[in-house]
This record gives sequence, C-alpha cells and structure tokens, in this order.
Amino acid sequence: MTSDLLVKYFPDLSQDQHAQLYAFGEVIEFWNDKINVISRKDIDNIYKHHILHSLFIKKVIDFKEGAKILDVGTGGGFPGIPLAICFPEVEFHLVDARSKKIKVVQEAIDQLGLKNVVAEHKRAEELKTQYDFVVTRAVAKVETLMQWCRTRISDKHQHSIPNGIFALKGGTKKDLKAEIPNSEYAEQFPISDWTDIEHYVEKYVIYIQG
Repeated sequence: MTSDLLVKYFPDLSQDQHAQLYAFGEVIEFWNDKINVISRKDIDNIYKHHILHSLFIKKVIDFKEGAKILDVGTGGGFPGIPLAICFPEVEFHLVDARSKKIKVVQEAIDQLGLKNVVAEHKRAEELKTQYDFVVTRAVAKVETLMQWCRTRISDKHQHSIPNGIFALKGGTKKDLKAEIPNSEYAEQFPISDWTDIEHYVEKYVIYIQG
C-alpha cells in the first residue's frame, strides 16, 4: 500500500526517489517511539497522511534547478524532506524552534544521503538569507506566516509563479479565505482535486504571493 500509493500519485519519480521516500518513512517510524515526531495514533498512516501530503505541493509548482526553498516549522521534516527528494537540484533549508525535531531531520538527511538539505534549530525570524519560496505545513495562520517570512522571500523571480509561500492547511474554503488578509494575493488548491482519499477532504495547498 505504501509504495503503491506514492507511485500512483507521483509516477514521474524514479525508483530511487520512491525508495528514498519509503526510507524516510522508516526513519520517522523509528524515532517516533522516542520523541513523538508525529501523533503516535497516526504513525500507521505515515505515507498516506504525511509524506503524500507533503508531495502535493509538487502538483502546483515545479521548482527549478538552483531554486532556494525554506521550510518553516518543519517538525520531523514535512514538507521539506519529501520535496527535497523530488527536487535534488534544489536547495532546501529546514528550520524549527524545537531542537529534538531537528535532530530527527538531521538523522533523515544523513541516512538518506541528501546533499541538497540543511537543517537548523532556528526560528524563521532569525534568518537573514532570502529564498524563492517558503513551504510549510499547518504551522501558523497566514497573517503570522507573512509576518515571519515576507522579508525572507526574494524579489528576483525565476518561476512562472511569483515567489511566495506554499502552505499546506486544512479547514473549510470559507474559513481559509477569511484567514488571508485582503491585501494579500492568494490561491487555494483543493487536494481533493487530485485524490479521493477521505483524509484530504477540506485540505488545501495555499499559495500566497510574497
């Protein structure tokens, strides 16, 4: 089920990439008993609810070679690690304020041999580097994300979509729209357009222009 699920929705990835995604799930399963990376009640759904979730950003954008991506509040490496596996020529910087979570992320980076990922125990507000895009998964409200990240988004655009934020969020379309300030340009992409898995009803990829 696990590997078949990833192949079903992302058949364009290589066998090696599918193997790395599966291995990442094994790293999370190993560490979850020790520091509760994700809810222990949901560990059996690591591929369906977490790794697959991270990858749906790829349905909206194809990051170009050399792009720089910041994952804010990465937790156990979501969505940064799965996306880094998909885009080996793209630079990923994963940050989280919880050192124990970054320890797990670093273990995953080392075990998977990922050369395009740096993990750091930091808050987004402390960073000085600029990035093409910020990615995040349900870490804060949109307005808060913009406060943290706006100055981290480069004004040099190289994609068809202007630089900005891709946030994986859940809720009703109406509630999510209300969460986005009128001054921000944003688009909502329902994940249910790409899958009939019940878990993804009322889950979205939200794009906010930087």
